[in-house]
Amino acid sequence: MKPPFAWAPRIFTSHIASACPAEGLRRLQGEQGSSLFEYALILTVLMSMMLGIMDFGRALYSYHFASHAAREATRYAAVRGSTCTLDGSCTNDGNCTTVATSTCLPTYVKNNAPPGIDTTKITTTATWPVQTSSPTVCKTTSNAPGCTVEVQVSYSFSFLVPLVHTGAVTLSSTSEMVIAH
Repeated sequence: MKPPFAWAPRIFTSHIASACPAEGLRRLQGEQGSSLFEYALILTVLMSMMLGIMDFGRALYSYHFASHAAREATRYAAVRGSTCTLDGSCTNDGNCTTVATSTCLPTYVKNNAPPGIDTTKITTTATWPVQTSSPTVCKTTSNAPGCTVEVQVSYSFSFLVPLVHTGAVTLSSTSEMVIAH
């Protein structure tokens, strides 16, 4: 039977389907390793993304620790001012013997570090800055009630995957509070 138009194709066939099944297989022989290569390429991209997400999750966890530790150490120092020994509210708890000082606050922060945080990479700095609105007693007794305590916690964070960042990143947080006791 002749097609009605001379330009119309007679039969629509796929390039694989033919009269002989072996001919279709011979055409695919040149593509034997392409699926393995595509799988390796996608797997590399997927694993890089997964490791990057894990590293940024660890960085967020570490920053949350630094922020929380700065707030807790500031609160700890605010309730352990120079007058806390008068009523016996600040006793030796393994961190500070009585009044909070700049030497016992780093111990407090390191003792309260959660799992996954390397305590050798924590730096804690405590200061009692005298501000213009501070009582006059703050010029002589820095940790008196009404004075200000400021604690800065820094953590040196290193990424596991060198694709993100090769060196250490310092994550730090500062907290300030008025001494209540």
